[in-house]
Amino acid sequence: MPVPVERFRQALSQWASGVTIVTSRSGDVVHGMTVSAFTSVSLDPPLVLVCADKASNTHGVIAESGSFAAHVLAQGQEDLSSLFADKQREAERFAGRAWSEGATGAPILEDALVVIDCKVVAAHDAGDHVIYVGSVEEARFGAGEPLLHYHGRYRQLAK
Repeated sequence: MPVPVERFRQALSQWASGVTIVTSRSGDVVHGMTVSAFTSVSLDPPLVLVCADKASNTHGVIAESGSFAAHVLAQGQEDLSSLFADKQREAERFAGRAWSEGATGAPILEDALVVIDCKVVAAHDAGDHVIYVGSVEEARFGAGEPLLHYHGRYRQLAK
């Protein structure tokens, strides 16, 4: 018998992770969301994966477009993460926000620590999520420290 959902959520809150926003575009529709499930899969060929909640609007845009961009956030970008995580403010996520088009056509947000632009090469049904495996078509990165999430709060690396 599987562990209860709330118990599993509590256990995962003990895992420190980087904070990532995933964006996608299909035609005139741009969408994005904050995700916790993002990781590298392979160096050769360069592959990453992101898990998208089936109930999210971003999942539908990724499925339709066949591409996504993962943005690893830097310290100080807590407000951006919170905005892209808030389902009540979906319409505000790109309002007045500058972005450019990546190699795949996915929206690239300014000032992320790392941006990995991907073409979907596989999608796997996994419970209430879909695992998208992306072939890395473009990688951009800057200087700075990553924004972390641990035990329900944003954190920083110790100095």
